[in-house]
Amino acid sequence: MAISSFDLAVLVIYMLAMVGFGLWVGRDQKDLAGYLLGGRDMPWWSILGSIVATETSTATFLSVPGIAFAVDGDMRFLQLGMGLVIGRLIVAVVLVPLFRRGEIYSAYEILATRFGDSSKRFASLLFLVTRNLGDGLRLFLAGIALEKVLSVDLVSCIVILGAFTIVYTFFGGIKAVIWSDCIQLVVYMVGGVLSLLILVHYFPGGWQQLVEFGQETGRFQVFDFRWRSTGTFSVLTEPFTFWSGVIGGAVLTLGTHGTDQMIVQRYLAARSTLDAQRAVVASGVVVLIQFALFLLLGVALAGFYSQIHPRAFDHNDEVFAAFIVDYLPVGLVGITLAAVFAAAMSTLSSSLNSSASAAVSDFYRPWLRSRSNGSAHKDADDEMSGSDASGNLLRVSRRLTVVFGVIQIAIGIGASYLSSSVISDALAIAGFTAGILLGVFLLGILTASAHQRGALVGMVTGMAVLTAIKFATSVAWPWLAIIGSLTTFGSGYIASRLIPAGQQPDD
Repeated sequence: MAISSFDLAVLVIYMLAMVGFGLWVGRDQKDLAGYLLGGRDMPWWSILGSIVATETSTATFLSVPGIAFAVDGDMRFLQLGMGLVIGRLIVAVVLVPLFRRGEIYSAYEILATRFGDSSKRFASLLFLVTRNLGDGLRLFLAGIALEKVLSVDLVSCIVILGAFTIVYTFFGGIKAVIWSDCIQLVVYMVGGVLSLLILVHYFPGGWQQLVEFGQETGRFQVFDFRWRSTGTFSVLTEPFTFWSGVIGGAVLTLGTHGTDQMIVQRYLAARSTLDAQRAVVASGVVVLIQFALFLLLGVALAGFYSQIHPRAFDHNDEVFAAFIVDYLPVGLVGITLAAVFAAAMSTLSSSLNSSASAAVSDFYRPWLRSRSNGSAHKDADDEMSGSDASGNLLRVSRRLTVVFGVIQIAIGIGASYLSSSVISDALAIAGFTAGILLGVFLLGILTASAHQRGALVGMVTGMAVLTAIKFATSVAWPWLAIIGSLTTFGSGYIASRLIPAGQQPDD
């Protein structure tokens, strides 16, 4: 595949515009609160757009249509979206008010208050390792897409995408990330809608032919209420049933949107608790609509490549990208490809900024306090008073943004030497964090007897159990967050009852 010079120019101009936007937004960044939390003054609708764009990667943009395109594909994936809405309602009511108390910078500062600094550092380190591993691999997948359309070697594509994202995140901070996310959300949604309209135009019978094709092939099936295991079917191994979608999706979003620093950081940037709650609930509805759009695209692609222009594909994920380059008109190709890379850049920029936020809040600032006066409880406002201290924290945050960007680029390049199965396994491991962190947060919220040693035992046990299940069983991925949270909570609670709390100098 190759694109025209005009489309290439559109793509390059878009990416340069994102860098320029970051430079413009970051022109007056002077302190840590502004760089990491946008001065805690971001409107709710911008938080909404940023949440949706952040959780939509290139893999989502290209893979979701592939689900409905598959030979036995359908729209049962929407059941997961329903679970995501339910989970966000719980997050809004239970967890958002918890994070909005006080002037915290990291989700894991809550654990320091409840258990102690060791629990906070362990949870934050788990987030940093898995977030950068997962997003480094997502950068690799986005690089593959760029390689196919630009005919440039994969390593260069990974570096280009990573470098563009680092620059506008470095200068603009969370404000640039949030506002860029909003722009990128509009770009890739418009790209998806225009692609669908053009696809329908290719059908001689228009929408009616597309609907008939979807009905005849069973691709419009949304619900699957099977519960009992029969024959080769098992509710634990099938990812797209009502139960795994709604229950698994709800618990998964409790973890991803209730404990993940990348999302929690947006709640902290909102103007009020109500604004943060409004944004997270509305984001679930928008994501559900987004899933429906991309699945409908997959149905249309299946009809197009079976009835209009018959063609076979080795991988379902390649279908949408192939249609974009081969059949969209000049100009629109560049816009739609910009949408593909907008999805990648929004996730990566959020990852870099949230990683810098967690590293500064959970590691650098405590180290700075202990070095200066040995006090582990100095008030956060004291240490950020004065232009020198504030400027130093801002410089460190920006440097860490670059460090994490380089790490993700290195992971992306390293992934090019690995097999697809290894990459898939690594992404699955990166997804373990949601269940484990949800379990330890619930341990702190729901129990009074749990202590730091128990919390640490729970997190280690949760990681061990999930790793064993991933590599020794065929349990479907929506259930992993449930298993991880229950294991972490249960083992942490039991350990707290059996192991003495002991002396905890960092509490």
